[in-house]
Amino acid sequence: MIRTFREDRVHRAAVLRFALLGALALVLVVPTAGYGGQAKKAAPQASQACQLQVFSWWTGGGEAAGLAKLINIWNKNNASCKFKNETVAGGAGSNAKAVLAQRLAAHKPPDSFQGHAGAELRDYIKAGQVEPVDFIYKQAGFGKKMPASLLNQIKFNGHLYSVPVNIHRANILWYNPGVLKKAGITKVPTTWTEFIAALEKAKSADVIPLALGQAWTQKHLLETVILATVGPTRWAALWKKGGDWSSAGVTLALNRFKTLLTYTNSDAANLEWQDAGKLVADGKAAFNIMGDWQDGYFSGTKAGGNLALKPNVDYGWAAVPGTAGVYDWLSDSFTLPKGAPHRAAAIRWLAFLGSKKAQDTFNPVKGSIPARQDANAKLYGPYLKWALKQWKTDKLAGSLTHGVVASNAWNTDIDTALGLFVQSKDVAKFQSALVADAKKRA
Repeated sequence: MIRTFREDRVHRAAVLRFALLGALALVLVVPTAGYGGQAKKAAPQASQACQLQVFSWWTGGGEAAGLAKLINIWNKNNASCKFKNETVAGGAGSNAKAVLAQRLAAHKPPDSFQGHAGAELRDYIKAGQVEPVDFIYKQAGFGKKMPASLLNQIKFNGHLYSVPVNIHRANILWYNPGVLKKAGITKVPTTWTEFIAALEKAKSADVIPLALGQAWTQKHLLETVILATVGPTRWAALWKKGGDWSSAGVTLALNRFKTLLTYTNSDAANLEWQDAGKLVADGKAAFNIMGDWQDGYFSGTKAGGNLALKPNVDYGWAAVPGTAGVYDWLSDSFTLPKGAPHRAAAIRWLAFLGSKKAQDTFNPVKGSIPARQDANAKLYGPYLKWALKQWKTDKLAGSLTHGVVASNAWNTDIDTALGLFVQSKDVAKFQSALVADAKKRA
């Protein structure tokens, strides 16, 4: 039907009057907030709108199983604000960080996101994307339960910006005892010379000497080789202003790394860290250098996607050759983003993560030790009991791959240089690139 201009104007006026009358009727029917408590009926709608959005890269092995346990506890205790698991696959957060950057740039942050404690978080802090959480530490008493040495290393400009869930060790050599025995390797290597000799024996036994995965695991291997070569003091100095990346020690380390790559599997670029570990578990490889989350994957229940292997029987461990007495540490932590959609729930989440219950629930499954000092050691398996003791006595060295010593931007530059090196195997060019990357931060 086609109306004239006047008819259309009259029609719109009638519609408007009808809408106003309807709105008035609604006001007369619906009780106000002050009427006998009846407004509480609106609460279910508000609670349905609350979903704790937590962003992480915990998608496999013990980390996924540990997170599932935390989610279960959270949902039982927070029925009005269920957990929304916003994980992104990609070891060490390589993919997740890119997705997170896009969300933060679009001002669509989750309620909390995972980040490695240390220099990695500084990019978010300087960009004004996260809030300091000192008040949570004060309210929950975390300062009395977490070691001062740890808290001092993760502060920036005197403030804390995340709650650490755990402590991991990066410099662990994992091995298959059966494969070593078959290859005639009678001693787990502790020096570079012993390591190369063991790799040669494994090669002669027709197994992969050193299982390796995708790009970030290659950087993980690189950092342990540099640490083993230059030691923890010179390693720490590399990340400070004027760090000498042109030194003979770095040159030696890069050449050693190049040598190790000749003992690895040809399909490394296509494998996740779990895949590389499974080569060891299945007897197809002798060794793998990976963080101690490998223990969670090896020994965890099959129901959680793990392998259910027996520690000291199906697999063993030691410090990476040349790093005995050094703890190459990292910590998974969670933040309070500015503009978190459900800020109150995010604060409860962070307080929960730092609690004894959460840390003693998560870490035995994840394959890590608590950031707290009051852990119940009885809950932890053979490897983690060993790690708890090592943490108290070893010298500390912060991890590169896992965000302790370098910012995301510096890490990205090193990734680029490493990727080119893996293709060219040109040590001189690689070292020159590392020198140039460090000068940018001077």
